[in-house]
Amino acid sequence: RPKRIVKFLAAGLCVLAAGLSCPSNGVRTAATPPDDKELVLFFTGRELGSLRPCGCSGGQLGGMEKRSAVFHGVPASRRLVVATGGLVRREGEQDLMKYRILFEAFKLLQYDVVHLTAHDREIAARLGLLADPQPFQILPAAEPGRSAELTRQVTVADREITINFASFDSPSSALRPPSFALQPRDTATVNIFMVEHYDPNAFGLRSWRAPGIECVICPSDTDEPRLLSRPGETPLVFSVGQFGRYICRLGVTIEVRTGTPIPRFEAIPVCEKLPDDEILVRLYRQYQQLVGQSTLLESHPRLPLEGKLAFVGSASCKRCHAPEYEQWKTTGHSHALETLQKVGSDRDPECVLCHVSGLEYEGGYINQRQTRHLAGVGCENCHGPGSEHVLSGGQVPTGGPKTACRKCHTPEQSAEFAGHEEEFMKKILHWTEPAAPGKVKDY
Repeated sequence: RPKRIVKFLAAGLCVLAAGLSCPSNGVRTAATPPDDKELVLFFTGRELGSLRPCGCSGGQLGGMEKRSAVFHGVPASRRLVVATGGLVRREGEQDLMKYRILFEAFKLLQYDVVHLTAHDREIAARLGLLADPQPFQILPAAEPGRSAELTRQVTVADREITINFASFDSPSSALRPPSFALQPRDTATVNIFMVEHYDPNAFGLRSWRAPGIECVICPSDTDEPRLLSRPGETPLVFSVGQFGRYICRLGVTIEVRTGTPIPRFEAIPVCEKLPDDEILVRLYRQYQQLVGQSTLLESHPRLPLEGKLAFVGSASCKRCHAPEYEQWKTTGHSHALETLQKVGSDRDPECVLCHVSGLEYEGGYINQRQTRHLAGVGCENCHGPGSEHVLSGGQVPTGGPKTACRKCHTPEQSAEFAGHEEEFMKKILHWTEPAAPGKVKDY
């Protein structure tokens, strides 16, 4: 099975080599060019498989196709683009697809350095990516007790700047600086450490403030980047956030008299108003094609229902609940799957899950050919599987499992839902029939 998946991915992405090999040069920039004496390092990381926002609501951050607009705000001669690791969460078939797509994106976006965590490196080796030459340098995960290192040199305003990168497996090993941090500096030098495991107590130790350490990058457990060091404190310690919603910008100027690097940190939101890089849009379509040609949707993990419960579809409710059914047909819920069909994501289980009935259960949605009657967010999403209710002529009430609104209307997927629940509920009002005494509906 794993070998088949790897071969499938390699074959599916062969088009990229021919059709997507040239980086885009026509992307408009997101900001005016900065000081021409400033070296700019862009940091991204912890994508965790997020290639772009789901797009179900406005105001979402992220998207590989938006990054060019930020990067191109600085001339290539004065910038370095660095991935800090954390490409995917797991090692399933869809994760492997995303991993390859991310590697292709790093090429097209002209990344300079890609740091691989231990998990990243295992997957890269499994996919054969470490054997292939890459246009970027790979900083591998550090071995326990040792650091992994690489060096880049950039000339800015006729001054050569050396940037040393080091990866550490834990804060305890990071307390033993690599050799380059202890060497005398003949040129302007910036030493950047990447830590795979963050222990906030370690950063209070005096060792971290030793000369030779300018910047420490930590893994993040929040969506937004965080500046973890105090203003003016050395080293500058920060995390890059998660899901590609922000790009961290580290501007470095060199103090003329002493040659001391002066870093300035900024978190840039990857907002939807940024222009798309068409070549990255095409790359995402390639990913959608891979997903569509796979059996990811049909093989999605499913839980058994109790007894003889089954999903029957909203049309089965119409005989007794005609007013509710007709009203439901006018809501966005009834057309939920159609919104995915318009953007080519109707076979992506990560998207389909919140646009159909019962994908995560046996007897629920499988695909359009086999279970068209379960397309859309229907009666059974909120009221539970209806087979026993229908067979008993309504004598047996519906029960679990029910899908709570907040399972799909999360801050990531539905940014405007929290705090506006009543407004959203009004959009799906469908209980128009008169309520009999003692039968008042409470939804």
